[in-house]
Amino acid sequence: MSGVGAPDFFYREAQRLGYVARSAFKLLQIQKQYKLIKPGSSVLDLGCAPGAWLQVACQSLGPLDNGGSVVGIDIKKVKVPSLHCDARVQTASADVINLPSNQVRALSPKQKGFSVILSDMCPSVSGITTKDAALSVELGMRAVDLALGPAALASPVNNSDSSTDSGVLKPGGHLVIKLLESQDAQGENFRK
Repeated sequence: MSGVGAPDFFYREAQRLGYVARSAFKLLQIQKQYKLIKPGSSVLDLGCAPGAWLQVACQSLGPLDNGGSVVGIDIKKVKVPSLHCDARVQTASADVINLPSNQVRALSPKQKGFSVILSDMCPSVSGITTKDAALSVELGMRAVDLALGPAALASPVNNSDSSTDSGVLKPGGHLVIKLLESQDAQGENFRK
């Protein structure tokens, strides 16, 4: 929203198109540019409330007969939005920080993991930009940890067929993480 209480263009457009939040446009733009979610994909949405990324992910799977699945996890209980979602979308209420990877893997089709992991997790915002950005990075690192396994952060080699503590992202899969930016980091380019 721009200004105090004044809906901006994206807020109004999200309402017009039936998305539960303007954040849908972030994932729509990523999907348009990179086409990460394909028909038949298995998608995990971390921090899925209020459900806009669930809507875009399900739409990106194409018609119901294409298959695929979308699982959303959030600390809050999230109802699957009725528009743009179908039977392929389910949600679970859990604290991702404390959720073991084997429980997340159990939510995936045939317990084989996910081909796309989306993280739009956001900490409770304090208004202190450096603190909020640091908490956001912590949540982002948790998404990496879940996706690739804890060894991936400690070692440059990812042993993907190791123990039960391996990540839930399938080999060749895609990981998208949204982070809050602090004023200290603005203007710097962190892209690879």
